[in-house]
Amino acid sequence: MDKPGYEKIRFCAEQARQDGLEYFWIDSCSINSMFRWYRNADRCYVYLSDVSTAKRKVNGDVCEWEAAFRRSRWFTRGWTLQELLAPRVVEFFSRQRKRLGDTCSLREQIHEITGIPEAALQGELLSQFTVNDRLSWIEHRKTKREEDKAYSLLGVFGVYMPPIYGEGIGRAFDRLRDEIKKLEECTRDLHITDPRRDKARIEATKGGLLEDSYRWILENPDFRRWQEESQNRLLWIKGDPGKGKTMLLCGIINELNEALAKTSLLSYFFCQATDSRINSATAVLRGLLLILVRQQPSLISHLREKHDQTGKALFEDANAWVALSDIFASVVRDPSLKITYLIIDALDECVIDLPKLLDFIVQTSSASSRIKWIMSSRNWPSIEESLERAGDKVRLSLELNADSVSAAVRSYITHKVSRLAQDKKYNDQTKQAVLDYLYTNANDTFLWAALVCQNLGKMSRLNIIMKLKTFPSGLDCLYKRMIQNINDSEDANLCKQALAIVAIVYRPITLQELASLMEELDSTDEDSDPVQEIVSLCGSLLTIRDGVIYFVHQSAKDFLLKEAYRLIFPSGREVVHYTVFSRSLLVMSDTLRRDVYRLGTLGCPIEQIEQPKPDPLVASRYSCIYWIDHLCDWSSDSLRYDARVLASGGIVDVFVRKKYLYWLEAVSLCKSMSKGVVSMAKLEAITEKQAATSLTMEVVRDARRFIMYHKSAIESNPLQAYGALLFSPTRSVIRALFKDDEPQGIVIKPGMQDQWSNCLQTLEGHSSDVYSVAFSHDSTRLASAGQYLHTDGGVISVSIQSTTTPATIRAETRTAQYQGIALDATSTWITYNSQNLLRLPSEYRPFCSQVLGNVIAIGVGNGRVWMCKVQHSMF
Repeated sequence: MDKPGYEKIRFCAEQARQDGLEYFWIDSCSINSMFRWYRNADRCYVYLSDVSTAKRKVNGDVCEWEAAFRRSRWFTRGWTLQELLAPRVVEFFSRQRKRLGDTCSLREQIHEITGIPEAALQGELLSQFTVNDRLSWIEHRKTKREEDKAYSLLGVFGVYMPPIYGEGIGRAFDRLRDEIKKLEECTRDLHITDPRRDKARIEATKGGLLEDSYRWILENPDFRRWQEESQNRLLWIKGDPGKGKTMLLCGIINELNEALAKTSLLSYFFCQATDSRINSATAVLRGLLLILVRQQPSLISHLREKHDQTGKALFEDANAWVALSDIFASVVRDPSLKITYLIIDALDECVIDLPKLLDFIVQTSSASSRIKWIMSSRNWPSIEESLERAGDKVRLSLELNADSVSAAVRSYITHKVSRLAQDKKYNDQTKQAVLDYLYTNANDTFLWAALVCQNLGKMSRLNIIMKLKTFPSGLDCLYKRMIQNINDSEDANLCKQALAIVAIVYRPITLQELASLMEELDSTDEDSDPVQEIVSLCGSLLTIRDGVIYFVHQSAKDFLLKEAYRLIFPSGREVVHYTVFSRSLLVMSDTLRRDVYRLGTLGCPIEQIEQPKPDPLVASRYSCIYWIDHLCDWSSDSLRYDARVLASGGIVDVFVRKKYLYWLEAVSLCKSMSKGVVSMAKLEAITEKQAATSLTMEVVRDARRFIMYHKSAIESNPLQAYGALLFSPTRSVIRALFKDDEPQGIVIKPGMQDQWSNCLQTLEGHSSDVYSVAFSHDSTRLASAGQYLHTDGGVISVSIQSTTTPATIRAETRTAQYQGIALDATSTWITYNSQNLLRLPSEYRPFCSQVLGNVIAIGVGNGRVWMCKVQHSMF
């Protein structure tokens, strides 16, 4: 008991007792879980045996311990890095057990000692700092075993890997970087939108979040019952359009964020029916998971297990909902999961698979006491029926809380009119008249008040009282007045065309994209933006945020599609779809070309590509991704279908023959290759359905085989759309059409086969041999497994016996640099002077290889041998 280390134990026990803690622990021996232990601890005590507080300097203020504190060995040890960053509170004590301070009060000194940013010391998410920044935090620290320098960073990066002592520090860091890369790929593929940015955009679009407009709910009995009673796990806030549900949830999010700090998790999602990226059940789960894994990085393991095998398709293919709901369920069951608050706004705007989402919410609310849900929606009976199955729930109706909502709306009106009076220089009498009119006619509707104030802001203050009385009470009446004003204006046709396009697009479009899709733009004023002017003339139905056009509210779009349909779509919605489709082909034909971003090198990876300024794709991004969808929407109208569109020599046939490869490059640059594959399947189906000419069907079928076969290469490296030509059949229509775009100076022998093989698609992801494959009973899924199958019940050995001899571990590895032709370390690329040149399809990857001069011979596992010759002249 006299050993120096025991003094630390006695100190910790006594200090924990003083702080009212029941348990304490000293360090940990589990490398991969240590960071989580520290993260979940109530506080961390750092006992500095080399720092004394026994004496003070003669001159007074500065204690001698500060100099010793800066020199303490604790700041030089590798493993103490996570002790510093993981816990909620880190308190420092001297040898005499005197408290010196914590990471908050000593943040400036600790920053100067370690170089770690103060934000990281105060609890900022570590994922917000770059990889290189976090790697630098360990540079000047020391560990007894050299590999521990890498292993001590596992928690900092939120990755898992088994320790292999003896592998050497180089190999350890190589493995760490590989895990970080996989983690970044998983997080990047999971991302469909950042709900935090959506929240900021919504608040800015609505003129900012006013505390008085939401604070009433914090004291509401129903809300408090949900918040304080553990058995009440589901809160449904329902109300009519324009009642402020979204801003109410924004306020709740802010309040929970401040109150919860690090003790709980908070994730949220804002559904938007007008944006196809965020109007589905899978998008909701992706958004919620994205925030959760950023707050608690260890949760990424539930995604990584499947993502490492299937890649981005995990989140996007036909089975994405099944996979994501399984992943989310496993996250909910994770024993390390903190109390978690999940918030979904506008359930009624989840237009794809809403019933599945509601069932999932009900199930998870009943399955875990650590999950609490808040949802908002309109008063839809179908939503109420689904949520009725939840055992413990709280329903909060805005209509039943009319007095609170009315007071909140009055506060909002007072705030908006005060600013309006200041900007427009209203006198007191005018200001009061505006207030009285809005108080009387708002009908407890935030949106109505906001729209009227927005319109008043555009008007002269002359005769403002008379103008004010032209705004009718009620949202629908107000929308009707706006539409009538548009129809009576000189620019009625342009405004109605803009409204029609914005109403039918699959996601909010930018001003430049709308300009490219409109037929009748004629601006002679070079100093003005005609599209922005048109949007501003649309009577506050539309709003612009960061150059993107949105409906001011979902109810505005609903009104256009129902009450104003004949006015906005006089010839039917299908005609507008045709306009968007045909204009898309036109703008893409004018814009797309080989190497549109001037990347130069065939092997340039997508993650290193930044949009140039100006961006040549700025006006055609939407067209690149959705032109086929609009073609399908138009062709569904048999009365308006024109067979010439899909005929030989028609606009589709010509576009595919002249621009297809450039379109593939652009789709990759837009990071939408999975959508491109789906779109080409739609195009093939429509050409067959509409009995297009044999020549059009031939080129479309070949184009679809091309994208399916080469998707992985083009998705990772956009310019491999041209390298892929070399690995396409010699009689491929696309290869023949774009023969001049083949990389010059590269010869592959023997040549490719004449036709596409029976192989429909190659799935990649396994890191070693595949031992088993199986189709599902409904023939919709294919499962594959390596030597071991990881399941919830444990690890199952798929192979009967393995005679593989373990590979010898090298002490250190470095990336080799080769001159001339070679293979990269992963045997995925043919390189020239160590630059990626040609990505190999999986069946062309080597079992063995040999280089002679500028020729590389490759032997493939199926018994095939092929050669590639690279001419020096191409470089």
